[in-house]
Amino acid sequence: MKKSMRRSAIVVCAAASALGLAAGPSTAVPSTVWTVTPSPSSFDAVNVGNIVLTATIPMTCTTSTADGVMNSATGNPGDVADIDTMNFGASGSPCTSVLGNVTTTSVTPWDVIAVDYNASTGVTKGHVGNVTANVTAGACKFTVSGKASATYTNSSGVLAVNSTAGELTVSNPVNCGAIVTVNTKPTFKGNYAVTESGTGAIPTIVGSNP
Repeated sequence: MKKSMRRSAIVVCAAASALGLAAGPSTAVPSTVWTVTPSPSSFDAVNVGNIVLTATIPMTCTTSTADGVMNSATGNPGDVADIDTMNFGASGSPCTSVLGNVTTTSVTPWDVIAVDYNASTGVTKGHVGNVTANVTAGACKFTVSGKASATYTNSSGVLAVNSTAGELTVSNPVNCGAIVTVNTKPTFKGNYAVTESGTGAIPTIVGSNP
């Protein structure tokens, strides 16, 4: 009987280990404290390379800038920055597409939301949230809204926006025909170099779970 009980216990433990149920330290504890340095701080951001919004057709911006305020935060997800101004294109450097020049009017504030932090790389994963922008490409007009996956790297100060299909949606398309419809799944991709306003220093974001 004792041998049978020991054998059963071994089987149960093996099954629990296989299912990841065995007791032991967690390998990934979500951060609940987000320390932004300096905090609060105003920031400026400028594109590094092209910024591309694709809604069936690519719309490319060679110039894009943003500004706002970064703050330490608690909770998961954590709101670590508010984007108060988001510009696509500039005078003499408009965004372009096969439909013609593109005008994008952002409805702000947008949010930078932190979800995961890798201490070994200094990279925070999350998304740019509360995205709303009214887009005009030639005669075609539509609104893009939703969120865009992003990462922030402390060493470089680069906010890398790399949304996936389905995070952003299209509404109110006008004069777009079959090119842009409510079923279109836009993507927003591009890198921004972030610096503290006035100093040019690179802000850092560190996640922890005290």
